[in-house]
Amino acid sequence: MLDFTSDTAGDRPSLRTADAARDHDRILLDAYSNAVIDVTERVGPAVVRVETGPKVRNARERGGMGSGIVISPDGLVLTNSHVVGSSKEIRLRDTEGFDTDAHVLGVDPDTDLALLRADGARDLPYASLGNSKSLRRGQLVVAIGNPLGFESTVTAGVVSALGRSIRSVSGRTIEDVIQTDAALNPGNSGGALVSSNAEVIGINTAIISGAQGICFAVASNTAQFVLSEIIRHGCVRRAYIGVAGQTAPIPRRHAVLAGVENRMGALLAQIEPDSPAAKAALLPGDVVIRLDGVEVNGVDDLIRALDRDRIDRTLSMDVLRLGRLRAIDIHPIERKPAKQ
Repeated sequence: MLDFTSDTAGDRPSLRTADAARDHDRILLDAYSNAVIDVTERVGPAVVRVETGPKVRNARERGGMGSGIVISPDGLVLTNSHVVGSSKEIRLRDTEGFDTDAHVLGVDPDTDLALLRADGARDLPYASLGNSKSLRRGQLVVAIGNPLGFESTVTAGVVSALGRSIRSVSGRTIEDVIQTDAALNPGNSGGALVSSNAEVIGINTAIISGAQGICFAVASNTAQFVLSEIIRHGCVRRAYIGVAGQTAPIPRRHAVLAGVENRMGALLAQIEPDSPAAKAALLPGDVVIRLDGVEVNGVDDLIRALDRDRIDRTLSMDVLRLGRLRAIDIHPIERKPAKQ
């Protein structure tokens, strides 16, 4: 509350009020700046430039450039699959100008993610993947990457929306995408979207040409799933049920009526014709809360549950439909591998 005390010269508001307001604004600005600076200093060294194509190019040979995130000290690097493309020659450059070759461990065009290994690099600065499910709209985020070749560029903004869906390079839909207004440009692809806790909560992947402040990042929980699958199997084999959806809250009254404890679930927005979901009579608006005994608290949980071990098995699925709990049997099939 402002203190409009009168001074001895008359009944004018005290100058102390204006000084206090300026001091308050300065404190807020310093807190914001310090948060961005801290994130940049902690995560910035783990963001590298990713360059593809031959080192010496002729008129017919073209390469690409993007960003990547070192996620382990032995040189594992996350980036976008569209940055890597089909290139056999990949080079990384860190913030200190050190260059090293890299090779592809696996790609997943369905989520526009790729995992690289830096050749011969050890004890690299690395960043940790956070829990994207804990994000809230309006939360401060920092984007770090190499837009248009300008290395180690930092922009800041907020989480504009959660649970978006965008089209991947394979033509399929990437679910549970983070929308941000942190400025991104070509070359930011594969870079880090970081929370104020210095955790990577998204991998920057797309912008809308001609729009301002509408940018997207693949959620870190999705990236963690893809990462583990590539490390274990060299690829991502998935079960397929034929739905599109998003993470959504479950109204408390519905949870009480159904006798479930879930606060969040996977809201189905679209059912593909002649899919396992259509054959199981799932409907748009259904909220999946459990699959094969695994609790589903969002789209990323549903994606994770539809792994290779659930292909060609009849599974029990619990859904909320108009607030009432229903048990449905569904038989996932193997999802056809996406082509780059």
